[in-house]
Amino acid sequence: MQSFTDLTGLDDSTEPGGARSGPGRCRRMPAADSLPVTAGAAAVVAAVGGALALADIASPLRAPFTLFYLIVAPACAVAALLDGLDPLSRAVVATGGALAADLLVAQVMLALHAWSVRGGVAAVAGMSLLLFLLAQARRHRGRASRSRAS
Repeated sequence: MQSFTDLTGLDDSTEPGGARSGPGRCRRMPAADSLPVTAGAAAVVAAVGGALALADIASPLRAPFTLFYLIVAPACAVAALLDGLDPLSRAVVATGGALAADLLVAQVMLALHAWSVRGGVAAVAGMSLLLFLLAQARRHRGRASRSRAS
């Protein structure tokens, strides 16, 4: 039978400063390692939100996940276009750009009397995809011109 120390990884031995010592000490995961996990979880939540809205599935998670999708999808596409900014500035500008893109889609669809939730989500997805592809094409073109210059 295993002891409590073996199951939890904690033991009662401490160093003079109060830090744990030995093989049973708690190891914390660095903050940098949690960033990809958080980004992956955000991508999954956004994808589920888009899928719930497009499939018209009734769920209590549909509204918050779809709202998250409507902010994250264009924000990621705008952030891909912003190469020269530091990370905090890029996040702020991308979020503002995402809100502006969502408002532009809603205004155009309302002006054309073509508003629907599914259509709005599809339009935001299409616009985000085009912005992301534009960023990738610009990045590819920059690499090609640098390789020719070398």
